[in-house]
Amino acid sequence: QVQLVESGGGLVQPGGSLRLSCVASGNIFSINVMGWYRQAPGKQRELVAAITSGGTTNYADSVKGRFTISRDNAKNTVSLQMNNLKPEDTAVYYCNLMEPGTRYDYWGQGTQVTVSS
Repeated sequence: QVQLVESGGGLVQPGGSLRLSCVASGNIFSINVMGWYRQAPGKQRELVAAITSGGTTNYADSVKGRFTISRDNAKNTVSLQMNNLKPEDTAVYYCNLMEPGTRYDYWGQGTQVTVSS
């Protein structure tokens, strides 16, 4: 069992920045994929960014050049640095960990990001 705890959400103005953090605990294997998803009102949940334990990253086209995902394997944490935020970034952001062996997804509780003037 893996638990994910997120922090860092909040209200920011357009053009501002936020840094989301997620710490994983429990029965964590070294090989996994961690990432961030988001769900805006009336929209489907979508992948924002993901990073493998080997450091390979993947970003949604809408956030490329603005967001940066990183992880610390020793601390079992993943972060999402969000710069130049736009109103369309407003959503609940969820931390995710996927175990390749079982392909099971663990999810955090979600943290609200609101971009508004």
